[in-house]
Amino acid sequence: MATQAKKKKSTKKHLVEGLAYVYATFNNTIITIANRQGGTVAWASAGNVGFKGSRKSTPFAAQVAAEKAGRAAQDMGLEAVDVRVKGPGPGRDSAVRGLNNLGIRVMSITDITPIAHNGCRPPKKRRI
Repeated sequence: MATQAKKKKSTKKHLVEGLAYVYATFNNTIITIANRQGGTVAWASAGNVGFKGSRKSTPFAAQVAAEKAGRAAQDMGLEAVDVRVKGPGPGRDSAVRGLNNLGIRVMSITDITPIAHNGCRPPKKRRI
């Protein structure tokens, strides 16, 4: 008698509140939407959405990526997010605007960009 593997019943995740991480570099913008425990629910980046080269680093590309990630999270029932922005890129503000345009309530915006506190001593100057 052959044993058949039981199929795992797929349950749709349902979340009401979440966290939206916007990582904006000079070359790209990555948006990750997570649940309150930090588990990733949906993500998108400017390159993933279809922008290549220098167009990835535009505010419009960041907005389109945020809308794609937001739509995927809205399908799971997301209604409100706390936004955490990291990095100096041009897509910081427009990514938050893209989430807001979808109807997702933005409860707070926090800047979590790491700031150096003059850590390691640099190497000595080269003498040629």
